[in-house]
Amino acid sequence: MLGFRIHLAVIWTVLLVYTVIVIANHGWGLFHVFFGDMLTMAWPGQFNLDFLGFLTLSALWLTWRHHFTPVAFLLGLCGLFGGIGFLAPYLMWASFDADGDVKTLFLGKQRAAAS
Repeated sequence: MLGFRIHLAVIWTVLLVYTVIVIANHGWGLFHVFFGDMLTMAWPGQFNLDFLGFLTLSALWLTWRHHFTPVAFLLGLCGLFGGIGFLAPYLMWASFDADGDVKTLFLGKQRAAAS
């Protein structure tokens, strides 16, 4: 679990630094660039479409893990639009909340206890 937590901290920190540099050099035009690349039907757009699939799976998992409650849908939206910038801190919190138990981490306390 320590290696997983270190990975989360490293990837979140690298993303934060990278994002600050990109915003400083190119501004806040993420959505225009992201979807614009998809419209060009080239490799950057293919990568973005693939990544969008991961974002939707992240959102679906977060929503499912929290039993499709109103808070779950809010967490799902955060996962969809926040990507690893949201998911890494969430998983860090969840790993401590689960006391390092992987089953509880990925299923949530209620489902882990029931299985």
